[in-house]
Amino acid sequence: MPDHDKHTAPVDDRRILAGWSSRCGGGVQNGVVGYTNTFIAVAEDCRAATGEVPMERAGGPTVASTQYAMLAAAPGQRTQEDVLLASSPQVRGRDIDEAELRGLRQEYFSQPRACLRASPLPKSFGWGLHYDADGRITLHAVDSPEYAQLSSNASLTQLQTMRSSRAR
Repeated sequence: MPDHDKHTAPVDDRRILAGWSSRCGGGVQNGVVGYTNTFIAVAEDCRAATGEVPMERAGGPTVASTQYAMLAAAPGQRTQEDVLLASSPQVRGRDIDEAELRGLRQEYFSQPRACLRASPLPKSFGWGLHYDADGRITLHAVDSPEYAQLSSNASLTQLQTMRSSRAR
C-alpha cells in the first residue's frame, strides 16, 4: 500500500491538470523537465513527524492541499510542472478548459519558477518527493519505510528541501 493511502483526503479530479514547459527548477535531465531519479527529503526544520494531509481553507484550496490532492490521487503520474501549474493562483481550484489552460501554462512558465524543493509538502507537512526516471512524482511520509529506503538510496540524487525558516 503506498504511503499516502492512509492519509488520503477527498480529491476533486477537476483540479488535476497536466502540462509541460522548460522553465522550472531541476533543469532538463534525460529529456525531462524538472528532476529525474531524485529524492527530495523533508526540510531540516519540518515539524511534522509523519505525512500530514494539508487542509483547504474556507476560501478554497491552498497550494499545499492542491499539490497533495494531485500527487495522492495519481501516484507516479504527475510531473513537477503539472503540480506547479495546478497550484498556481491562476489555476488553483478552477475549472479551466484546455485552450485557457494552454495560455495560462505559457504565461506562467514564461518566467523561471521555484521547484518543488520550495513546496509546503516537504517543508511543513512531512512528505518526501521521489522523482522517477521520467520525472513523475510519488509522495512518501517521513515516518514510512519507503521514505527511509529512498532517502538512503545511493542511486538517487539526494536533495534537501529548503528550510521553512532562516538558519540562525
